[in-house]
Amino acid sequence: MANTPRILLDTASHVEFCPGEMVSPTLSKSSGQPVWKARWWTLRGGVSEGVQVVELANELLEIRILPTRGMGLWNGRCGSLELGWHSPVANPVHPAYVNLQDRGGLGWLHGFQELLCRCGLAFNGPPGQDGGDTLTLHGRIANLPAHKLSLTVDPSPGGALELSGEVDEASMFGPRWRLKSTTRLESGEPTIHLVDEVTNLGGQPVPLSLLYHINVGRPFLEAGAKWEAPIRELAPRDPRAAEGMDEVFTYRGPEPGYQEQAYFAELHPDDTGWTTALLTNSSEAAAFCLNYQARTMPCFTVWKNTTAEADGYVTGLEPGTNYPNLRPYERAHGRLPSIPPGGTYRTEFSITIGDGREAVAALRERVSRLQRKAPPLLNMYPKAGWSPCADSNA
Repeated sequence: MANTPRILLDTASHVEFCPGEMVSPTLSKSSGQPVWKARWWTLRGGVSEGVQVVELANELLEIRILPTRGMGLWNGRCGSLELGWHSPVANPVHPAYVNLQDRGGLGWLHGFQELLCRCGLAFNGPPGQDGGDTLTLHGRIANLPAHKLSLTVDPSPGGALELSGEVDEASMFGPRWRLKSTTRLESGEPTIHLVDEVTNLGGQPVPLSLLYHINVGRPFLEAGAKWEAPIRELAPRDPRAAEGMDEVFTYRGPEPGYQEQAYFAELHPDDTGWTTALLTNSSEAAAFCLNYQARTMPCFTVWKNTTAEADGYVTGLEPGTNYPNLRPYERAHGRLPSIPPGGTYRTEFSITIGDGREAVAALRERVSRLQRKAPPLLNMYPKAGWSPCADSNA
């Protein structure tokens, strides 16, 4: 982008995060509203005290990003369609109030409520042991604050907004990672573009674990909703998920006491490495579409948690470098890319909202086109090499 970035935060240069806004001087011909706007502020009160928020908006879409929480996407809106979900954790939680060691290593759940949160970078998956390391649920990156933040406006006709933030995950006698995350909104598009660059700042090669926990609720998720993707192969994570293989692609309404189910998959990419996953509501009038680079995120997980509304009615569409198993298992099966000293691992994806039957049909056609490469291979039971429970039963 041609314009000089506006620095919103830089701890090295002593630039503090202060409330502000920027508004496009150009108005939309259709709505009369600015073609883009950005504003940023700090939440006050309760466990949200000190959480920084940056809101980006164009004529169709608005999103809120949380620099304090690993550059996660909090929520958003596309027209009348709400983006996100209603977690039992009602408001963003400052990392100072999240003890990852709580509940036997499940403390990450104390802050879990975003549309998108990253899992990693040294590890993700369930809590457990890896040699002398104690691993907690889904790692540290979602509960680490950005130390640098900049906003850039594209001066070309129509304009665009780009927010970049840097987050370090580092430890003495441990990995030293830097995440640079860039979120972009193009004027007039119902699409969020995201690029992450993860750099190994340490002096020796380190395995990377990175998974995107993208969480979707109503109005996309409801009884009769379904997910679609160009599946090469799919398998349930465990025996509980295997119970739902006869309805793996559809969703139920809220059921109090429902026990989560998860499914692992590999998807067909196109010739450039991109693939698509789609969640469509029951009337096929609204769709949440994820496009991502499968070359750098070859593993795809679908998480179903259709429990009572008050307990977090939600589903997850989750691309990643690996499946969310314990790190020793994923390392043993070659799914953790080794990043050399100074090396950078780049991921790229986008989220597009389909509003109306015509828009939804166009998104579904991309999935259908990729699926024509080959029919899906559906395993009715956990797959050895993908799930530890399958290996133990082999």
